[in-house]
Amino acid sequence: MTTLHTRAATTATPDEDGLSLWPASTGRLPDGDLAVGGVPLAAIADRFDTPAYVLDEDEVRARCRAYRHAFPGAEVFYAAKAFLSRAMVHWADDEGLGLDVCSAGELELAVTAGFPPENIVLHGNAKSPHDLDTALRLGVGRIVIDSPSEIARLASALGPDGRQKVMVRVVPGISAGGHDKIRTGTEDQKFGLSISDGSAQHAIARVLDRPQLELTGLHCHLGSQIDSAKPYATAVRRLVGLMARVRDSHGVVLPELDLGGGHAVAYRPGERALDITALARTVLAALADSCAAARLPVPRLLIEPGRAIVGPAGIALYRVLTVKRTGDQFFVAVDGGMSDNPRPALYGVRYTPRLVGRHPTAPPRTVTVVGRHCEAGDVLAAGVELPGDIHPGDLLAVPVAGAYHLSMASGYNLVGRPPVVAVAEGHARLLVRRESLADFRTRDVGL
Repeated sequence: MTTLHTRAATTATPDEDGLSLWPASTGRLPDGDLAVGGVPLAAIADRFDTPAYVLDEDEVRARCRAYRHAFPGAEVFYAAKAFLSRAMVHWADDEGLGLDVCSAGELELAVTAGFPPENIVLHGNAKSPHDLDTALRLGVGRIVIDSPSEIARLASALGPDGRQKVMVRVVPGISAGGHDKIRTGTEDQKFGLSISDGSAQHAIARVLDRPQLELTGLHCHLGSQIDSAKPYATAVRRLVGLMARVRDSHGVVLPELDLGGGHAVAYRPGERALDITALARTVLAALADSCAAARLPVPRLLIEPGRAIVGPAGIALYRVLTVKRTGDQFFVAVDGGMSDNPRPALYGVRYTPRLVGRHPTAPPRTVTVVGRHCEAGDVLAAGVELPGDIHPGDLLAVPVAGAYHLSMASGYNLVGRPPVVAVAEGHARLLVRRESLADFRTRDVGL
């Protein structure tokens, strides 16, 4: 672990100098660089090369604690699909969070890193036999049933003497989220079991008929990038109504209600982020009122934030490779792109890159920041302002890059996935190494 000094960094106020999206530890340096976690970004690029992901450990931990503070009586599960590493597993455990995983791979990494399996929730719309076998072998705390076929498969895998806590994922019929590809609370997508057509009620009855399966509650996930608490309150009312029908039909009072995650963060100035304090106030009030009206005890609340914990704690670093004018367009091409961040191509998301490492000497110009890949859709940021003197070799930093970058990165063009570098208190350390040409060679066993 190497100490990289800040050269008298000063921390900016949240709205000053365009740093509102950056981790709280971000400081400006006299030479035009920025420091995050007390470490200059240019020094990280020099030491670890680019592209690279930088993750502010203290920002991650602070966001974990913010959720625990906002929801003091709830169980908070970090959604590992946003970003997972052995260090992240330890940070979540240290801060008292559980884990929400979607595959045997995520589950194995978490448990082999020392995370207690009883504090893990496994879900997914199409769990493989390997996923379920691994969950049972490792003793996962809860499995979320997402389709009728999983009920018999899981009961059979458990055998007559086995026992497993499960939840049923229901579709509450609520449209919420930042893009149609990330809205999962409606009837027209692949997740969950519908309340309106009776599928959820039928699955619940089948689970209750299986002695190996202990139904602890209901689960739902409305989507991603939801910036209002209102859809969650609506979901609470609909799920509590279903819980009341379960009580009336089966004499069973379910003790848990999982509202998933999907809490919005801002990727560009002016975008809305979900206020988790307001969310907690709205959800808890809706839960208390709905349960009182239904004459039900208030169930334990579970939530599953991912992006909102790790997203704003991350920065992506790139080197400029080319600057080119085509007609009226200026293109700034960097040494990464859709292989390390496919989200702009998938969802049209745009980021706010910033020149770091030197002071500009020219006024800003509107440019499009593009990646290096053989796709016209490989665009990281369109219509953004960057210094007019930007040139090859310059360093660009992109904030809010902690979620769904490495976890969705690919091997396109065999460029290799970037490393993850953690920063805290003036120290930088490697969490995940860069994927190398040797990795590609050793995986290819065709000769």
